[in-house]
Amino acid sequence: MAVMKATQLGNACEEREVMTKPVKESWAQVRAKQNIVTRSAAKLIATATVVAAAALVAAGGGATLRAQNVDNDKYSLTSPGGIAFSDFRGYEDWAAVSSARTEEVLKVIVANPAMVKAYKGGVPGNGQPFPQGSMIVKLQWKPKKSTEAPFAVDVPDVFKQVFVMEKDSKRFPKTGGWGYAVYNYDAAVNKFSADPKALQDCGNTCHLAVKAKDYIFHPYQKR
Repeated sequence: MAVMKATQLGNACEEREVMTKPVKESWAQVRAKQNIVTRSAAKLIATATVVAAAALVAAGGGATLRAQNVDNDKYSLTSPGGIAFSDFRGYEDWAAVSSARTEEVLKVIVANPAMVKAYKGGVPGNGQPFPQGSMIVKLQWKPKKSTEAPFAVDVPDVFKQVFVMEKDSKRFPKTGGWGYAVYNYDAAVNKFSADPKALQDCGNTCHLAVKAKDYIFHPYQKR
């Protein structure tokens, strides 16, 4: 009897081992498969992230490159009067001097640091001329009526033109020491061009009216 009980007990243990073993192996297999799926998903997410980031960088880089190309193109221009657009490099960030408005255009007048310093020192009201190297730029936009403001107001629409003046008495002795040039902008093709009709004295005839103020119309406006 004792032998039979021992035999039966051994058989029962073997049966339990046989029943338990496949379950343990199946769970291990499931865990292994889960780990594989998790790693695969992580790789897919990482790959998608890299691809998306690359796309964003490419898009941003493309926009930057296009902007650089426009700058490179415009700064390679020279007016018929011999004024290089590159002389005014960085004018986009120069300090505002004044503004003006005609029926056709809105104008913002900016000047380089040397000229702004002279303005703040009292030129031309103190009777002194602007120093050599002074540069002033008139930025001109076609206006439009604002569709957002709760009141009637004209705002800049299409950029049209850059009118520049450069003080260099040796180069421009016949026009009071100032050279003049106009660079037109064509929004349709995103390009600047030197105005072929604008010789170096294109603005001198008008500016003779303010010869006593060193040929400059606009004062440095209070702000």
